Amino acid sequence: MISLLQGITFILLLQLLFAVWNAAQLPKLGSGPEGKTASKNQTIANLPVHSVSVLVPARDEAEGIAACLASVLDCDPPAGWRVEILVLDDRSSDGTGVIAASAGQGRVQVLPGRELPAGWLGKSHACAQLAEAARGEWLLFLDADVRLRQGALQAALATAEGQESGLVTGFPRQITGSWLERLVVPLMGFTVISHLPVKLVRGSQDPRFVAAHGGFMLIHRDSYARCGGHAAIRGELVDDMALARAVKHAGEPVLLADITEHAEMRMYHNAAEVWSGYRKNIYAGLGRRPMLLLGILLFYMLLYVLPYAAAGYFGLTGEGQGLLWSVCACAAGIAVKRTSDSAGRQPRWYCFLIPASILSLTAIAVSSWRGSYSGRGYEWKGRRYR
Repeated sequence: MISLLQGITFILLLQLLFAVWNAAQLPKLGSGPEGKTASKNQTIANLPVHSVSVLVPARDEAEGIAACLASVLDCDPPAGWRVEILVLDDRSSDGTGVIAASAGQGRVQVLPGRELPAGWLGKSHACAQLAEAARGEWLLFLDADVRLRQGALQAALATAEGQESGLVTGFPRQITGSWLERLVVPLMGFTVISHLPVKLVRGSQDPRFVAAHGGFMLIHRDSYARCGGHAAIRGELVDDMALARAVKHAGEPVLLADITEHAEMRMYHNAAEVWSGYRKNIYAGLGRRPMLLLGILLFYMLLYVLPYAAAGYFGLTGEGQGLLWSVCACAAGIAVKRTSDSAGRQPRWYCFLIPASILSLTAIAVSSWRGSYSGRGYEWKGRRYR
């Protein structure tokens, strides 16, 4: 057991070194592909395009759509840019469209969503309708629970100017309230910082090196057309990753940026939503490969849960060397989690929740597999997914 704990500690220290290096590679929104911040003059004078469409798909978002639109309306775009804001009311049952029209102050166009066709999933169909109606040369798909901060549009369009085409995406700062939110939601950033070489998202055309967040997807209209848009991924449950891969397959660039200074969101508002949302996406996000899911869960349990069980055992038996190596492995795991939490602007104490986070993720992942294997699928916002 002691040899195993020594090996776990060594692996986690290597993981920590990678995470620290990887977090430093994440470019800030507002900088170019090489991480150089665009000057104010460049942002205003040298942009090759002068229109952007902010596109918000909304289904039963009555509680948050007004705040989302207010945050967009409060953003001042760079001089010379025309901004249009479109909301797709995706057949909501809670008055989302009426609230959006009222909150839009005459500057937001609210579109009624068409009936969902066979073979399409809801969000992709909503986004496709928005893209069809949009006139901008850049399309910013924004979730209704995202809140932009002052300067967000300037920063996003400066990055777009530097890249000239393709997709710019990033993970908004995650706001959490319930305990399951705190345990599970920050693991999105954890998986990226701990495992995905950020430089290869932009630097490689290999679609395996990709990460995206559907809450903030800024894509050039021509790139959107070349990759087939949402029509090409109409049946994909994890639509953001699928679209990013399609962009890479089309030979267009994908940039994963740090947008936490410019956007924040609360994806879920209680434990039930966390469970349902992640349950829908985890297994599909791994390509519905059961052995891959099993391998990842066992690996995470070995690295981030076993040391705590060993610490308890050795603490009870009084075996000093075993306790020492258990504590070392626990500390290394906490350091890895803190590195990813720091990149995502999460509270410092969240890193100490790592064993409970992995156990929660494991439970949801198993349920996600069972939903697919049984054929019962998943339910989200009144729609059934399989």
